[in-house]
Amino acid sequence: MTDRTFLDWPFFEPHHKELAIALDAWAAATLPAITEGEDAHKDLDGTCRALVKALGDGGWLHYCVPAAYGGVHDDLDVRSLAIIRETLARHSGLADFCFAMQGLGSGAISLFASDAIKQKYLPAVATGEKIAAFALSEEDAGSDAAALSTAMQHDGGGYVIDGEKTWISNGGIADFYTLFARSPAGVTAVVVDADTPGFSVTERIDVIAPHPLGRLKFEQCRVPASNIVGEEGAGFKAALATLDIFRTTVGAAALGFARRALDDATARALTRKMFGATLSDLPLAQASLAEMALDIDAAALLVYRSAWTKDVKKTRVTREAAMAKLFATDQAQLVIDKAVQMFGGLGVKKGVKVEELYREIRALRIYEGASEVQKIVIARQHLQNFRPPEALK
Repeated sequence: MTDRTFLDWPFFEPHHKELAIALDAWAAATLPAITEGEDAHKDLDGTCRALVKALGDGGWLHYCVPAAYGGVHDDLDVRSLAIIRETLARHSGLADFCFAMQGLGSGAISLFASDAIKQKYLPAVATGEKIAAFALSEEDAGSDAAALSTAMQHDGGGYVIDGEKTWISNGGIADFYTLFARSPAGVTAVVVDADTPGFSVTERIDVIAPHPLGRLKFEQCRVPASNIVGEEGAGFKAALATLDIFRTTVGAAALGFARRALDDATARALTRKMFGATLSDLPLAQASLAEMALDIDAAALLVYRSAWTKDVKKTRVTREAAMAKLFATDQAQLVIDKAVQMFGGLGVKKGVKVEELYREIRALRIYEGASEVQKIVIARQHLQNFRPPEALK
């Protein structure tokens, strides 16, 4: 049984624990019918659309938008988002992906857009009627997001966009894209509907853990000025503020994967017969389980510290989010690797959960800023905030 004692930590309020328990029960009852079976893997797009609809019908997507537009909390509650991602990830990596992209794809809108744009998109995100996407990465501007080359120029009462984006989650199934492009005033965020003339998806990208990813092309793609999110030239600020929130939740998803791996490894250790006893009786296996439990709790402390700081202190959490994302994803990789090892040959057999988790976690160490990028972020924040002792001046 999954350890929920972390919900008694002082980071949380009673409604957070209630959320975790309710979602866990819903996921166990609802997700297998959507995510399991041969058809679910053959029709990835259809499965993702079904998951978004189910998450909307269940009320869980309401946590992705502010209360004024159909949400649960006045502002995005990062602890709730993290709990939802952790819980979903324990059940289904694809369900977690679908939830996360609704929040990430609409996050800049929730934080910076005009009321008109919020009214147009956010209620439909909350119900699952519209699928969202976050379009930042390019061929030569992934980890170095400041190197964007997709350009938007003034054109009458709007803008014309030219360029390409790649590695875009929900590329090909999204109803709208929050796009970041270089305008005369600097990087600008703008909403582009999927049916806008001049927009196309030129490639679908297959990866080790199947998710809908695509390459986008903008060729004389015209959008009205009213689709700008915030102010022209303030798009980089909007992107970073959105990532501040959702990088923390990437760490939470990694926690969900790791907790599931520990649960499955523990059950395996208690039942696998070896050398006249069970695997769990062997000191080496006990050491592995202890290391896994330790890594998970340490990661959870960083994840929920970051979420609490954002929710309660209402400050930027660039450093805290980077630490949470880096440590939780890297340690989850180690936890899951230990689980695979404890399963022996079964650990690499397709269809066994720990094999699936092994593929799922690898992507999270790259998405929304690779581990190496998080180290740069942490170091820069540390150096910026450092004040040398008087004796060293």
